[in-house]
Amino acid sequence: MTKKLSTVAAMGCATVIALVGCSAFAGGPSGRTLAVTCNGCHGTDGHSKGAAPSLAGRPASQLDKAMKDFKSGKRPSTIMDRIAKGYTDQDIAAISKYYSSIK
Repeated sequence: MTKKLSTVAAMGCATVIALVGCSAFAGGPSGRTLAVTCNGCHGTDGHSKGAAPSLAGRPASQLDKAMKDFKSGKRPSTIMDRIAKGYTDQDIAAISKYYSSIK
């Protein structure tokens, strides 16, 4: 059991090191990677089938402004203000660019 646990722990550490290393060389996570968390409300790849607005194909400047307004509290919301606070301005720019590229 101890050998199995050690193997799992080593694999977990290697995965974390690989992800951190890749992020450092690539300038951080991609917009697509960051946007995965948006899928629950805004639909897969920003194509909403529910009450939340679709994000796919919207101008990056519009998405960037909306996220920054949520983050600062300038734009009222029920949950987006809390979500937006978890992203840096660079993350927001990457997410906005990603969604604007989808048709």
